[in-house]
Amino acid sequence: MPMGSESSGGGAIVIIVYVALILLMIVSMWKVFEKSGQPGWAAIIPIYNVYVLCEVAGKPGWWIILMFIPFVNIIISILVSIGVADSFGRGSGFGIGLWLLPFIFYPILAFSD
Repeated sequence: MPMGSESSGGGAIVIIVYVALILLMIVSMWKVFEKSGQPGWAAIIPIYNVYVLCEVAGKPGWWIILMFIPFVNIIISILVSIGVADSFGRGSGFGIGLWLLPFIFYPILAFSD
C-alpha cells in the first residue's frame, strides 16, 4: 500500500472545515459591519477591515499602526474586541470572547438582535 494514500481523505476534511470557518467569519464580519453602519464589503479587504473594526469599536483609525508592533498588537486587539462588544451593548466578557473565540462570538454578534 503506498504511503500517504490513507491520509488524503483526512486532509480534505481539514481543508473543508478550514474553508467553512473562513466563510463563516467573512459572513459574520460582513453582517457586523452592516449592523454598525459600515460597508459590509469591507470585511473582505485585508488591513482595511481592521481599520473599519477600529471605527466600529470607537477607537482611532491610527491604532491599525499599533497592530504591526509585536506584543502591543495583543493589547490593542483585546481593547478593540472589547470596544466592538461595547458598541453592540455587550459586556467586556463578551469582548474577551470575541478576542479568544472569534469563530463563535462574531456569528453570535452578527445573527442576534
